[in-house]
Amino acid sequence: MKWWIVGAVVIVAAAIVPTFLDPTGYAIRVLTLALLFAALGQAWNIVGGLANQISLGHAAFFGLGAYTSTILLINFGLSPWIGMLAGAAIAAVAAYLLSFPTMKLRGHYFALATLAFSEVLRVIAGSWTSVTGGPVGLSVPFSPDSFWLLQFKSTMPYYYIMLGALVVISGVFVWVRHSSLGYRLRALKENPEAAEVVGVNTTQVKITAAVISAALTATLGTLYAQFTYFFDPEAVFGIIPISVRAAIIAILGGAGTVVGPIIGAFLIVPMEEMANVLLSSRGAGLSQLAFGVMLIAIILIEPRGILALITNGVSRLRRRKSS
Repeated sequence: MKWWIVGAVVIVAAAIVPTFLDPTGYAIRVLTLALLFAALGQAWNIVGGLANQISLGHAAFFGLGAYTSTILLINFGLSPWIGMLAGAAIAAVAAYLLSFPTMKLRGHYFALATLAFSEVLRVIAGSWTSVTGGPVGLSVPFSPDSFWLLQFKSTMPYYYIMLGALVVISGVFVWVRHSSLGYRLRALKENPEAAEVVGVNTTQVKITAAVISAALTATLGTLYAQFTYFFDPEAVFGIIPISVRAAIIAILGGAGTVVGPIIGAFLIVPMEEMANVLLSSRGAGLSQLAFGVMLIAIILIEPRGILALITNGVSRLRRRKSS
């Protein structure tokens, strides 16, 4: 069966699922967050998965999207859809400027540089009280249900918006992967020196991928702000809740593949919620400890991600049947 038929079936199934759930219940909220973070992992995957540039600074672009759209809404009454475009443009410019001093770096040096950038923005957001609200954060003004203002009392419309975002960003990932840019990114990933020898402009390729990934990440920051109605600097610029989570989702599911971040998000987000529900009342930090142990166990079993684990399992079954 062709991959696009499988994708269409999965999208239709995902569109039907909410009809069986309480539109304001806990289950649909967890699924909506899973879709949002699957899209975030997919945006990270363009840089981290295809080019093996392990960024720990995507929270910077996520936060820029959240703050830009919310500040424009509060102060000028602009629709979050317009704010989303403005946030994506600002994040793209920020990624472009950040790329110049960091693209020569590799491995953990690149990861630390991007991490420092998001930390700088988090500190600025926490201290620029007159614009960002400081440590207290910002609240999205309430309004009646409105697609233009991206506000709904029910969670179901947010579910479909997050699903649409995931489909669009996955489409962008597939387009990049099969374009000339994708081939250059994979050449860069395998051997940067060899790629340069055969004529690949590695700096230009890295910058292009970083700008695309940053712009997409910023749009998700806007959706997060409208979905949660409130955020502070730690929630959108935080290393653990955003940057590390995006990287773990993609790596755990299968970095460099289109389904990897989706598998990773639909494993991590529900598992994290389950650990919080079952263990948070029994001891401080116990749920985070259990969640961390589970993640370590999965990585130790198959470092290439769950997708590789599934593929290997299917191959073994086929060999047994044929023998």
